[in-house]
Amino acid sequence: MQKLLIATGNVGKFSEISAVLEDLSYKLLSLKDLDGVDGQVEEDGTTHEANAFIKARHFFKLTGYMTVGEDSGVQVDALEGELGLHTRRWGAGTEATDEEWLEFFLKRMESFSDEKRGARFLCSAALILPDGTEHFFEGEALGMIVRQPEAPLLPGLPLSSVFRPAGFDRVYADLTKSEKAQISHRGLAIGRVKDFLLDYSVSSVTSSSSP
Repeated sequence: MQKLLIATGNVGKFSEISAVLEDLSYKLLSLKDLDGVDGQVEEDGTTHEANAFIKARHFFKLTGYMTVGEDSGVQVDALEGELGLHTRRWGAGTEATDEEWLEFFLKRMESFSDEKRGARFLCSAALILPDGTEHFFEGEALGMIVRQPEAPLLPGLPLSSVFRPAGFDRVYADLTKSEKAQISHRGLAIGRVKDFLLDYSVSSVTSSSSP
C-alpha cells in the first residue's frame, strides 16, 4: 500500500487529518512513525502557505513519501495582528501545555465584548506527489470565541474548546469528527486534498492500465 505522510507530530492535527483521509487507499503516517527522523523544521515563512510548503518539502526530501504539509492559525478581532502565523507560539508559547496556553488566551480575552470576539480560522495544505509535483489547498471557518471552555479541549488544539463555528451552538471540541470534517478550516482544506487524491488515484490507475 502506498504511503502518505502527514507532516505533523501534533496528535490533534493528525487525528483530524487522518479522519478525513482514512478511507483512501493509502497508509497514513505521522512524523511520530518515522524512526530516526527529526520531526522539527523551522517554520520561517511569512504566510500559512509558505509554512505548509516548508514542512511538505522538508519531509518529502527526507523520506520520498507522498507528503501533506499543513499550517493553520486564527485571527481574532479583539487581538488583531497578534495571532495568525504565530498562533501556537503566541502568548504562553510553544513550551506551555495546551491548558496553560488556553488560560493565558482567555485571560487576554476576558474584557472584550461579544462584538470583538469574532474569529476566523485559516488552514493551508501543501501536497507533494511521488514525482515531486506540488499542489496547494485552503480552508476557512468563521465563528466566535466563547468566554469559557464549553467542552474538554482536543489534545494539541487548545482553542477547540472555545471556538464556536458560525451556524453551530457547540464549540469545535464538541462536534463529531464527521461534523468537524465538513465545516472546520482543516476539514475543508484536507477535504480538498482528498478530492484531489481520489482523482489522482483514478488517473494513475487509468494510466497504468493503458496499452
